[in-house]
Amino acid sequence: MRIRILDKYIFKEVFKTFIFGICAFSAVFIGSGTLFRIAQYITEYGASVTSVIKIFVLSLPGVVIWTFPMSMLLASLLTIGRLSGNSEITAMKSCGISFYRIATPAIVLGAFVSVFAVGFNEYVVPWSNEAYSNVLEYEIKGNLSPQSQEHIIIKEIKQGKIEKLVYARQFVAESNTMEGIAMQSFEQGELKHVENAEYAEWKDNMWTMHNGMIYDVADGKSQHTMRFDTQVLPINESPRQIVQSQKKPEEMTMKELSEQIGIMKSQYVNTSKLETELHQRMTIPMASLIFTLVGVPLGMQPNRNSSSMGFVMSIIIIFIYYSLMTMAGAIAQGGMVNPMLAVWLPNIVGLLAGGYLMRRMAK
Repeated sequence: MRIRILDKYIFKEVFKTFIFGICAFSAVFIGSGTLFRIAQYITEYGASVTSVIKIFVLSLPGVVIWTFPMSMLLASLLTIGRLSGNSEITAMKSCGISFYRIATPAIVLGAFVSVFAVGFNEYVVPWSNEAYSNVLEYEIKGNLSPQSQEHIIIKEIKQGKIEKLVYARQFVAESNTMEGIAMQSFEQGELKHVENAEYAEWKDNMWTMHNGMIYDVADGKSQHTMRFDTQVLPINESPRQIVQSQKKPEEMTMKELSEQIGIMKSQYVNTSKLETELHQRMTIPMASLIFTLVGVPLGMQPNRNSSSMGFVMSIIIIFIYYSLMTMAGAIAQGGMVNPMLAVWLPNIVGLLAGGYLMRRMAK
């Protein structure tokens, strides 16, 4: 019973500081970034009050997701540091409670926050980013005409199975054309027909492909081929509808990112940027648990100024981690190292450091 009361006490104290950290770090991000952008939208585009409120609210999930790891580190350092500074940790140890038992409530909270952050990053953040982009482009900037864009993907799905997939290397707004066309038709999930073309133009409310080749596919092999000068591309979407349906990487779920990577790889397109984004969807949320493993042992020090020291240490560790993460992301996007290995490297370093500190403190 005493252990349960102690668990609740430590868990509650860490959780309260965690909430404080989210509010504090979010305020810093909003003050230094979001409010500055909103001011630009008002002065440059005359954004309405309604649009400004939408932009502010929709920007919050993208900000909050970055504060989870920071807040867990701050909560672990400050809470455990305060308990240590007030000799409460010493009292617990004198009652025979081990270091690992004392650290368990904080680690459990860190694990819970990591799992929650993965779900939040998968279902809430992409939706809010897409809605933010729509409000910015169509309500504030008034970009009603389609804009040039690379890597156009159009999918036709019926009853959960893909029937048609169209990939275009780029859409050129000035000429209303799509270049580097590849269309694949499926039956019961199997590829049956392929059409490639140099470009397709939007004219008379239809897409017409030019200078292409048709392939019939059976058993995974091309059976019949035929060249063509012009061929109708069987999609009904206008240029504006096509461009509006495309999502940026930060607006996609992990499933959508994986599908996009697979499609682009089939067209021999470099996907390092998308793979980096995909793996960061896991590494950033998982940093909450790793920061807890680092913060708990560092917080266990008999320092009467534990709050100020804990805050300073939090800033230093956060700076080191996010510097490593930025460099790893740049290396991954540059294709110099496998994206998965590069993106996970800061977390691996943090996990090793946390494991070493935990083991050292337990001795």
